[in-house]
Order: sequence, then C-alpha cells, then structure tokens
Amino acid sequence: MRKRLWQLFCIVLLVFSMSVPVHAWSDTPLLVDDAELLSNSEENALLETLEDISRRQQMDIVVVTTDSLYGQTPRNYADDFYDYNGYAMDGVLLLVSMESRDWYISTAGYGITAVTDAGLEYMANQFLDDLSDGYYYDAFTTYANLCDEFIDQAKNGRPYDAGNMPKGAYPFGFNLLVSLVIGFVVALIITGVMAAQLKTVDFQRTAKNYVKAGSLHVTNAREIFLYRQVHRRPRPKQNSSGGSRTHTSSSGRSHGGGGGKF
Repeated sequence: MRKRLWQLFCIVLLVFSMSVPVHAWSDTPLLVDDAELLSNSEENALLETLEDISRRQQMDIVVVTTDSLYGQTPRNYADDFYDYNGYAMDGVLLLVSMESRDWYISTAGYGITAVTDAGLEYMANQFLDDLSDGYYYDAFTTYANLCDEFIDQAKNGRPYDAGNMPKGAYPFGFNLLVSLVIGFVVALIITGVMAAQLKTVDFQRTAKNYVKAGSLHVTNAREIFLYRQVHRRPRPKQNSSGGSRTHTSSSGRSHGGGGGKF
C-alpha cells in the first residue's frame, strides 16, 4: 500500500513539474550590480521589473554593471557575459562599465529582431541623460520598459526601425514651431531697438537731401558680370532597409547591439 502511494505521489509530482514553465533565467541573475550603483531598495525594485518583463516576454532582459572590463572591449565583455552565464537564447543585455564610462547593449536571438540598430539608437537617447547624471535606477528602468515595448512591437509584426519609430521620438513639428516663435520674438526685439534709435531722423521723400552737393564725382563706370560655378554630384542613397547588423561572439553565437560613452 505504501509503495503504491509513493508511486502515485511521484507521478503527481512529475506531472506538476512538467506543467510549470521552466525559465532559463530562473537560476541566472537578471541584475548584476558589481559596480554597486544601486541601493538595496533600487536593486529589489529593478530586479522585480526585469523578472516581470522577462517572464511575460519569455526573454532575458539583463542589466550588468562593472568597475572593470578586464582588458576586453565593451562589446566582447557584454557578449561573453550573456553567452557564458546561462542566459536564454533570446534576450537583451545592458552593460555599464565605470572603468571608462562605457555602455553597451548586446542582443541575442529574438532580441536582434526586436531591438534594431535604429531602435537601439532611440532607446539609448532615452536613458543616456540619466546615466550620465548618475540616476542609474531611472536609466535602467527606462531601458527595461523600452525593451518590453520594443518586444511587443516586434511580436505585432512591425519592429521599431528606420521609418517606424515610437510616436514622439522626433518632434520635428513642435521643435519647428518653437524655433519660429523664438525667432519672431528675437527679430521683434531687434527691430524695435533699431526703430527707437531712428526717432531723431526726419522722414525724407527723396535721397537728394542726404547727399552734399558737389561731393560725388564719378570718374569711371563699368559693368562686371559676376558668376558662380556649381558642381552637382548625386547624393549617396542612405540605407533605409533598417534591421540589425550582427557579429559573432567568442562562443560562436550571433549578436547585435551597439554602445558608446556616457
């Protein structure tokens, strides 16, 4: 009887374990703050955000900070950290190195599709100010939330890319309107000052009153044709196909991504 109960218990346990989804990131930290840029409360809040996004999207969204790259380039360090630490096939990793103030985003698997080169540039523009000013928690949270948004967009069949960026990414119309208003106000002030300086001058209908009689002598007159030579060259066509450039890491996996200084 006990043997049958034990067998039944094992079967139930096996069925239950098979029904619970296993995530590659369950034993792998999504936040590695070796540079100690975050407080304990910020670490907990950010880790909760990363885990929630990773669970819903079935991808690893990772943040890594370090004080040294140990002789590696930011790209190689980020790629290797992702490849050799058991992360999922699909994911995005943000590396921040305080050694020379480098940042790098490494994408893998579906992360390459979701975060294109143009999308990565937009994403970086959203968090770099906070990163440069030392608001690390805000920068990392912005990065994580943008990864979530970008993955959703990619799964809907239209990844954020050249010609298809988030609304409000580049407010050309608003900026143009502000520039016109500022220019108008500056011009109004300048012309107002100039007009005030001319109040002592009486209006004259002709120019003869401004010329002293006998003071103008024309000794030679000729016309000179002025011209300019214009060389026209066709403008090189820019690559508007978008997408992600990829490279191969030391593990042999394909990665996308990019980075810079902050």
